Amino acid sequence: MRKFIISTDNTADLPADFLKENDIDIHSLFYSIGDTVYNNENSLSDEEFYARMRGGDLPTTMACNPEDSADIFRKRVEAGYDILHIAFSSGLSSSYNNMCIAANDVLEEHPEAQIIVIDSLSASMGEGLMVYRAVQYKNEGHTLEETAEYIQSHVQNFLHFFTVDDLNHLYRGGRISKATAIVGTLAGIKPVLHVNEEGKLISIGKVRGRKKSLITLVNKIEEHMGSYKDETDAIFISHGDCLEDAQFVANMIKERYDKKVWINYVCPTIGSHSGPGTLAVFFMGENRQP
Repeated sequence: MRKFIISTDNTADLPADFLKENDIDIHSLFYSIGDTVYNNENSLSDEEFYARMRGGDLPTTMACNPEDSADIFRKRVEAGYDILHIAFSSGLSSSYNNMCIAANDVLEEHPEAQIIVIDSLSASMGEGLMVYRAVQYKNEGHTLEETAEYIQSHVQNFLHFFTVDDLNHLYRGGRISKATAIVGTLAGIKPVLHVNEEGKLISIGKVRGRKKSLITLVNKIEEHMGSYKDETDAIFISHGDCLEDAQFVANMIKERYDKKVWINYVCPTIGSHSGPGTLAVFFMGENRQP
């Protein structure tokens, strides 16, 4: 039986030490500012990226390149590994389809291998939490097929709730109207958003004021975790360069749950659309009904 590794995209927003410890390959989605294109090997620091956005730079993003991803897959397959790849939501990017193209190209060359690509229908550390759970399942001794089956059967149980600080970035990305962005900004309205069953971002409510929006996110965990309270030992938080707010949310979570809490940045690929001040929570729950 061939060994297998787990890979994912940089959009999973997982800590570098976790990726290294578990030998996880990362496939890059790109972003550009002006004439410069950035990826994992050539990237701004998170702090610098968000500082430039606050200064008025408007990044654009691009999906994974199938040829680059095929090279990463090929290297592992030729070293004797099968691969489970957990991909960024097809509802937000063409990267999942590109990963399938890359996998098929490598499998035509190496029919003895197996590459399974799963559409996470998730983003940021929601995708990351799925990878985290897959690593746990693998480390419990499960095979590639068993691990893939577990993740695939639980995709709808990885939940995302988030808020943003600046509505104009959602307007620029086509998520809300210009009128909504203007009125909401003037009134101090903060949206509460969710990733739905199709892996798309949807607005599920709005509250007045930043602090209330953060408290609402924590309340969503209690509303939706249900019987999955014991399914995973972790709740993840990602943020768009607003660490103090992330720690505020983490403290509330720790008061309510005996769970590991991880905090990390929203990567530039996603942050290009959500903007500075984004705050998101990710956990396993009953379903993606808002």
